[in-house]
Amino acid sequence: MEYYIDLGSSTIKVYEYLEYLKLIDEHTIYFKNNFDSNRGISKENLEELCKYFSELKEKYNFKYENTHIYATGIFRNLCYDKKVELIKLFNDKFDLHFNIISHGLENYYLSCAMKNDYNNKKVLIINMGGKTTELVTFKGDKVINTKNLNIGVADLLNNFSEVNLEYSKNTIDEMDKFVNEKLKDIELDKDYDCAIFTGGEERFELLTGFNLVANTLFDDNIHKYMLTFDDYLKGTEKVFYDMKLSDLYKLMPNNPKWMDGARSGAIIPLTLFKKANIKWIIPSDLNLVNGIINDLK
Repeated sequence: MEYYIDLGSSTIKVYEYLEYLKLIDEHTIYFKNNFDSNRGISKENLEELCKYFSELKEKYNFKYENTHIYATGIFRNLCYDKKVELIKLFNDKFDLHFNIISHGLENYYLSCAMKNDYNNKKVLIINMGGKTTELVTFKGDKVINTKNLNIGVADLLNNFSEVNLEYSKNTIDEMDKFVNEKLKDIELDKDYDCAIFTGGEERFELLTGFNLVANTLFDDNIHKYMLTFDDYLKGTEKVFYDMKLSDLYKLMPNNPKWMDGARSGAIIPLTLFKKANIKWIIPSDLNLVNGIINDLK
């Protein structure tokens, strides 16, 4: 049994792999809170991170040779000394390698995860994290463009303090305008056949009742659903204005804090969909770990 861990700016996802990849554990820690590149992640977050890995190591019998950690997002912003400190901590305390991967390598793994002929369609892949967002364009089975955006869910959470009240008092429009201003210099093509929004979006849209229909654009035995831009907007409005945050938490009982990013996490893709004139959206649960496995095959 091999274990692969996607350690992002806020969510840790743990996968086991034997014949197929399976999500077996996840935990949310807001590493952005009190983060400083020279001082590192906060003492409280470091303690929570170590406690979680102690539990994981005991539960799953992690070993150096069977456990692979891939840290992204905010961990790339640590100064050299703090990166070395974390690597040494994980080596000494857990006998595990804390691997901080570059933005370029994350893009590569994303392209490996999403590699498909897409029925010769032109497809925009959107992979959003806490601090960054990666865009990959496929035409058929070829990557023809990539972009790295220095904006993520944390930027919205930091700037809109009322989005996570029981019902959001921050509006979709004001948050969309904020993202539009941040991305005003980003040019996107307008001739995409669809966009795929990755990283747990299919699970989220199924849980919250977005109007998904059968995917008729391509058949890869993975992406079963699609929805129109209008239905994506209606689903987002529902999550903002009709569903209580406490009800969103109940949909994820094992990791309710994941839902803290649900409303804010809908806005950056929404803005990108409009900039690229996207008509059809494919929700996806694939992420960089899928790409790592595909790259090994």
